Amino acid sequence: MLTRPKTTFALFREQSGLTIEEAAKALGTSLRQVYRYENGECQPPPPVWRLLDKAGDEGLPPARPSFRFIDLFAGIGGLRLGFESIGGHCAFTSEWDPFSQKTYALNFRDNHEIAGDIRQYSENPELVPEHDVLLAGFPCQPFSIAGVSKKNALGRPHGFLCDTQGTLFFDTAQIIARHRPAAFLLENVKNLENHDQGRTFATILNVLRNELGYHVQYRVISSEPWVPQKRERIFIVGFREQTAFDFASLKVPKSGNGPKLGTILDPSDEVDPKYTLTEHLWGYLKGYKEKHQAAGNGFGYSLFGPNDVARTLSARYYKDGSEILIDQPGKRPRRLTPRECARLMGFETKDRSFKIPVSDTQAYRQFGNSVVVPVVEFVAGAMKPFIEAALDGAKYTAAANSQAHA
Repeated sequence: MLTRPKTTFALFREQSGLTIEEAAKALGTSLRQVYRYENGECQPPPPVWRLLDKAGDEGLPPARPSFRFIDLFAGIGGLRLGFESIGGHCAFTSEWDPFSQKTYALNFRDNHEIAGDIRQYSENPELVPEHDVLLAGFPCQPFSIAGVSKKNALGRPHGFLCDTQGTLFFDTAQIIARHRPAAFLLENVKNLENHDQGRTFATILNVLRNELGYHVQYRVISSEPWVPQKRERIFIVGFREQTAFDFASLKVPKSGNGPKLGTILDPSDEVDPKYTLTEHLWGYLKGYKEKHQAAGNGFGYSLFGPNDVARTLSARYYKDGSEILIDQPGKRPRRLTPRECARLMGFETKDRSFKIPVSDTQAYRQFGNSVVVPVVEFVAGAMKPFIEAALDGAKYTAAANSQAHA
């Protein structure tokens, strides 16, 4: 269900970084009156704008955001965390999965509702609020090796021929075309670059560079320098104007110096026995691996200890946990707990907690589909001075044009 465009008051309140409750406190008025301003039932008097602006500066919340961004295909907010870390304020969120919406809503104090299917908004992009940066982890299933193999086996199309997910990149492109943000960051699986002999990725770059006119760079980055997990993802950065941003020369920490699994594991005596594999499942996984080893294949479970770095956590982890099993000497191995997955993906650190309100099955799916937060924080930090310069340049151009027409 679509909503009507936001009022000027609502947009200004969000830009000030205030919730409705905080706006009421700053204005010294009732919640009912603020809701009337918010819904356009009446126009606020001129002093309201000065008071909201002052409240944003004085710390309700503590730091006024330096730019506004939108979070598309948001999952549980990994991209958002990265760009909040450099001072951004999220003005719009889109995520279709109700379980992910539940986790997202619990972990972010928002002044906007979470929108569902992005296709409704790409058809009416004016309903998306103005923003400076667009973030999108558009669905990777049509482009991933596993997704392509499954669709081939079922005789179904994939990539841009897929009716359900393959066109969602173009919904993102339609929003970029309408709003022309100063910058964007898109994230996907590493295999996107090679899908369909490179034709899929060439199409994406053609849309971004030639049809939308953005200056686009991309790079595959592994998470291993930041978390004990080998997870490679492609990040696509675009700026509306030419900048000195150089993704290729950005110095990434060396992988061998990263943390090991012991840094994210709970003490063995604190782990619920339910995460230890059953005798039946462990027997099945051992038999499966032995069969493939005899055939010369490398398929099967992977066992890790506290001094190791794990394989990539996948959304299918809830099924048997076979890609990352934790060794328990003298006992059958166990799965990671959802809380350990939160740490493995960088959502939870010593300085940041993360709430998990869903079942273990849904939590495994959510973390397996997510980005590694410290990697996004790293990329966001590299983009920050160029985002700020782009916004300062836009303000300067607007002021110059205003003086020229005065």
